[in-house]
Amino acid sequence: MTTTVGTTPEAIDASTLKNWQDSHDDLMIIDVRSGAEFESLHILGSYHVPLGMLSEHAAEFAAKLGTRVVLVCQSGNRAEQARNKLGAAGLSAASVLTGGVPAYEAAGGDVVRGRRVWALERQVRMAAGSLVLAGVLGGKFISPKLGLVAGGIGAGLTFSAATNSCAMGQVLSRMPWNRSANEPTAHQALQRLDATA
Repeated sequence: MTTTVGTTPEAIDASTLKNWQDSHDDLMIIDVRSGAEFESLHILGSYHVPLGMLSEHAAEFAAKLGTRVVLVCQSGNRAEQARNKLGAAGLSAASVLTGGVPAYEAAGGDVVRGRRVWALERQVRMAAGSLVLAGVLGGKFISPKLGLVAGGIGAGLTFSAATNSCAMGQVLSRMPWNRSANEPTAHQALQRLDATA
């Protein structure tokens, strides 16, 4: 059911998404955050397809998605990565929600709340900052070689910005606190999309 729609915008804001929800029966909202982030807060009626799963099975998901797809995450970065993966698999009719789920909630959109967890971007900032601080302090008080940790993290963050990817985020997304007992397998996620077709 892959469709190419040349007029689909690459990015939309929360008010546009709310309007689409009211006027388009073919709308599919795909949340690409971790299971814990999805359980913490998600848009009512959205489908959970974590970015890693979508990346591994992009062609299968692209074949199941309809003509009006909006990809969401916490800020828009992971959703943009998902849009690129789906575009490479043949689905060019996907938009990214700017500002992510928090912007949608701030605009008065219907959301589902659950157990609170830190967003993955916040976890990355905490891990990177802690490692840099430990490297600087270790270099000062233990061994100058430990200062290389700070340099390595800086190089990793630079590479992350240049490639619009985040290896630390990918690692953190696999940690137990970011997993959910309800996180779907690829087969389950594809079945849920089939049920709406």
